[in-house]
Order: sequence, then C-alpha cells, then structure tokens
Amino acid sequence: MKEFFRFVKFAFFSASAGLIELGVFTLLNEAAHLPYWASYLIALVLSVLWNFTLNRKFTFQSAANVPQAMLKVAAYYAVFIPVTTGLEHFLTTSLGWNEYLVTAINMILNFSTEFLYQRFFVFGSSIDTNERAAKEDKAK
Repeated sequence: MKEFFRFVKFAFFSASAGLIELGVFTLLNEAAHLPYWASYLIALVLSVLWNFTLNRKFTFQSAANVPQAMLKVAAYYAVFIPVTTGLEHFLTTSLGWNEYLVTAINMILNFSTEFLYQRFFVFGSSIDTNERAAKEDKAK
C-alpha cells in the first residue's frame, strides 16, 4: 500500500510539473516565439527542478546526497532530452504533427520512465531516510 501511495504522490507532483512545463512552453513558444527546441528545453529544465525537489522530499523521502542524486537525474536527462528532441523534430518537421501533441507525448514518455528510474536508481537505497520519514515511522 505504501508503494501505491508513493506512486500517487509521484503522479501528483509530475502533474504539477507538467503544468509548469506546459505553461512555460506556451509562454516561450507563443509569446517569445522561441524555436520549439528552446521552448521545450527551458520548460523541461524548470519542470525537472520542481519535480525533483518535491519528489525527493515528499515522495521518496530521501536524505540522499542531493548533488549526487541530481547527477543521476542529469544522466537520465542527458539521454532523454536528445532522444525526445530528435523525436520532436522528426514528428513536427517531417510529419507535420502539432507541437502540443508532441509535447504531450514527450511528457507521457517522461512520466512513465522517470518514476522507475528515480524509484530504483536515484533514490532506491535511500527511500524513507529523511526527517519526514522518521517522524512518520515514529507516529506509527
């Protein structure tokens, strides 16, 4: 049951990060008229920082070394960003797909792969080690 609630929290924080990503993307794409890749990259980085911070503290309740955990997340995005940017370029330029549809596809790919990556690799050995987790255990 604990893992189910962990997943629900991750989904909730990911949805909030998704709103940030879509908002920033829309602002940069529509108002600033930046190229898609620049709008996507800036929006993604801001949403990742938001999502990482909330999930580390509340979802995975990790006391892990923050710079080390961020490097692991950066490694994920070092692969994810080029792959999805290439996918975006192909789908929007070559096939003429809508930028918002492609952004939604990228967000679904991100959500489905990042939970597993963070759960088992980034925070796997440090789950439930922060002060919040200790207080919850004490309250039981």
